[in-house]
This record gives sequence, structure tokens and C-alpha cells, in this order.
Amino acid sequence: MMAIVYTKYGTTDVLKFKEVEKPTPKDNEVRIKVHAASVNSWDWDLLRGTPYLVRLGGLLKPKYNILGADIAGRIEAVGRDVKQFLPGDEVFGDISGCGWGGFAEYVCADENALTLKPASMAFEEAAAMPQTAVLTLQGLRDKGRIQKGQKVLINGAGGGVGTFAVQIAKSFGAEVTGVDNTSKLAMLLSVGADQVIDYTKEDFTQHGQHYDLILDVVGNRSIFDYKRSLSPNGTYVMVGGSMARIFQVLFLGAWISMIGSKKMGILIHKPNINDQNFMKELFEAGKVVSVIDRRYPLSEVAEALRYLGEGHPKGKVVIRVEH
Repeated sequence: MMAIVYTKYGTTDVLKFKEVEKPTPKDNEVRIKVHAASVNSWDWDLLRGTPYLVRLGGLLKPKYNILGADIAGRIEAVGRDVKQFLPGDEVFGDISGCGWGGFAEYVCADENALTLKPASMAFEEAAAMPQTAVLTLQGLRDKGRIQKGQKVLINGAGGGVGTFAVQIAKSFGAEVTGVDNTSKLAMLLSVGADQVIDYTKEDFTQHGQHYDLILDVVGNRSIFDYKRSLSPNGTYVMVGGSMARIFQVLFLGAWISMIGSKKMGILIHKPNINDQNFMKELFEAGKVVSVIDRRYPLSEVAEALRYLGEGHPKGKVVIRVEH
């Protein structure tokens, strides 16, 4: 089979499109003929090996040689202990917990990482969903305790995580403000944002508005700026940002949460099949769609990662796998 392979950390130049051995499923695994995969910031970090925390399990060289966690495709073969799926089933899932390998024509994955794909959901739509949508759901519902009628702000709303965040927050009955640059504002309104703020023209931490929940995708402000923008019992949840900002929230956020009524913390994403199924139900109910900016063939994963790394995407970047 053909796959995108890398054996050392670096820029997109270390990625090679080459023929490798087709994988064989273990007893609890299925082999999937991949039809689509999506690109996430985690792929970008693992490619470069930075921040160094991503090198756990592979300090000097990558632990896994094929990136790609979010996949959608058709099951071709099943291990002898598999009980949930049969050959021919169409599935999607986040396989970051069972070996990665999505940027390839075929991949093996634990059956417990996968969800049956609805017939109404295209492979590309399915591949765009698992990691970013589940991360967002956990940030808003579990960490943020989102409630109907709350004022919610999404900082960095125009990317893959942010576009799901706007829609998920609206599905919970919140009033949603999306923050991003000028080119993404119309798109944010089209997926349900009640208000939008252009960060190139306005600093939301300075205009005096307060929010019950802030979901921060980019982590580009001081924690004290976010604190000032929270309502008296508000919650700040960080799901993305630099290591410096992460450590600031880890230590100062814990202190702020202890001494006052405002809560500030970081979400650690955990793949979760129940949350994946929850997102499937939102899709089937028409409450969430996958916003896809660009599609690339498998041979152009390097270009897709470069586009993601430059911060341009309006929504998700998807890899289309043609056999």
C-alpha cells in the first residue's frame, strides 16, 4: 500500500510518499480501507517533535512512522475477537490511542476506537470530526459545564476546533461569540455564531463584555486578560496554545480558581467512543456539520500540513485517499 512515512522529526520535507507493507489486524483489531483522513495540530506537533512533551515514547525519533489520527473508511478485514463490526461496515474514529497510521491507504485499529458512519455522512465529513469535535465537546460540556442561556466566547473560532465549538455551544442553547480574523467572520456567522469579533481590529479583553465561559483555542493572551473577561462565576478552558501559556494557566489558573469564584484550567483531550457517538447524533440531528476548508490527495499530505501549520484553515483540512 501507499503511505506517508517519516523516520525523523523535522519539517514537511522529511515526509515521504512511499510503498509499505499492508498491515495485518490483531485479534481485537479491524483493517480499514481508508477513504479520508483529516489533519490536526497534533500531527503538526508530532512531525516537528515540538513541544518536547510530544516526544514521550519517541525522544530521538518518532514512535510511529505514519501520522494521521482521524480516519474514515470501510472495514476490509476483522480480527478473530472483534464483535462490533463486519467486513463492509463504514466507520470513522480517532486512532491516536492505538498506533496512528491514518495517512495511508489501509490502517489497523482497535474496534473500540471506531464508530459506525451514518449513510448520510460522507467519508470526508466523518474524518473531519473525531479528534477536534470530541476535544471541543469535552471542553465545553465536561470542563466548562456549559448551560443553556450562557454567554460563551470561542477564541480562535475559525479553525477546526473552533467551528465545532461554535456549533456545539449553540446546540446546548448558549449565546456564542466567535473571535478570529476578518476572512473567517462570515463563515462563523454561517455556522451559528451570534456575534463575531475581528481580533485584528478589536481586543475582546478590553471592551468590557463578560462571558460565562471562554473556550480558548489559541492561548494568545495573558491569563489575567481572560480573567478580566469572565463573569463573576465564569469559567475559562484552554484547549490550545503555546507551552508558556499552558504553564501559566496550569499554575496561575489553579491559584486563581482556589482564591475566587472564577475557574481557570486546561483540558487534556482523551479519545472517547461515547463522545464520538454523541457527535454522530448531533450530526444526524442536523445540529453540527463538518466545515471543510481544503481537500488534498494522500500524496500531498506535506502540503496539507504546511497549510495547517501556517494557521490559514477555515475549518478542517481533509486528506482524500483514492485507491
